Amino acid sequence: MASIRQNSYPDSLPDFRNLGVVARALVAVNLLGLGAALASEADWMRALDAFVQNTVLIEPPLLATLATLYAASPLLRRLPYWPACVLIVALALALAAATRTELGQFADVSLARVLAFTAAGAVVVLAYLSLHLRAHSPALAEARLQALQARIRPHFLFNSLNAVLSLIRRDPRRAERALEDLADLFRELMADGRRFVRLADEIALLERYAGIEQLRLGERLRIVWELDGAPSDALLPPMVLQPLLENAIYHGVEPGTGPGEVLVRIELQGDRLVARIENPVQEGVHAHRTGNRMALENILERLRLFFDAEAQLRSRVENGRYRVEIAMPYKTGGVRPA
Repeated sequence: MASIRQNSYPDSLPDFRNLGVVARALVAVNLLGLGAALASEADWMRALDAFVQNTVLIEPPLLATLATLYAASPLLRRLPYWPACVLIVALALALAAATRTELGQFADVSLARVLAFTAAGAVVVLAYLSLHLRAHSPALAEARLQALQARIRPHFLFNSLNAVLSLIRRDPRRAERALEDLADLFRELMADGRRFVRLADEIALLERYAGIEQLRLGERLRIVWELDGAPSDALLPPMVLQPLLENAIYHGVEPGTGPGEVLVRIELQGDRLVARIENPVQEGVHAHRTGNRMALENILERLRLFFDAEAQLRSRVENGRYRVEIAMPYKTGGVRPA
């Protein structure tokens, strides 16, 4: 029996322009500095005092290194992994040596110890960030994406097919278009979840999905599209918005007996892409909303996989409306996950 082919994902540097990566590097180096002070001094107070004094030698080269990596991040990510790591360590050593030379009269630590700590710190941070990337590897991303994609409920498929069947005789052309939309939706579900997609394509998918649901719910479903501020060239993870619209319809319109209005607003706010989806809260149908939290958590996981700490997801109930809002960096062109 042939084995299942598995994709291999080579080591790669993190995005040093990502807020989460910068924060982890800062915390890791300072923890290493604290650990070194505790190892050299038996008394806690003396160790803390030594750590505070050593921050004069730690913080300037650390901040300078991170600033340089921020500026050079696109170039570094084009280099092979190991040469890029050597270049980063060399940069950290050069900046640490320059700081020690400049502040020599204020520091009691020898240049050799400064360079040893810098080299060890750079290696440890790079190893930690590599492990973090592996923990959020594309393979795990695909598994999470498959779990989220599997939540396209079977009842939706069956109801949509039944709605199409009811149209075949009285409106064959509309039935054909609905089948094409349904095929496009499931083709997207089967697509590669590791890549970014254009916002224009994601909006087109939303509109196809809304058209299918309109067949089932008719006049009960009213969708207000506010897309004038949506940048069509923005990149985002696939199938992030569609599950939110599905939840809004499933939890906010389908349980009711009258019309329900769903708002879809996508806009650019500064350097962030913000998408908001609102639906009415149906009183007395809380059981119907079971599982909504799980979908939001899955979406948040994928946002963090692609954007790390720079993406947020918020939800709340306000004035009888349930609102979900996601915000992520506005990126265009060829972008890889953080």
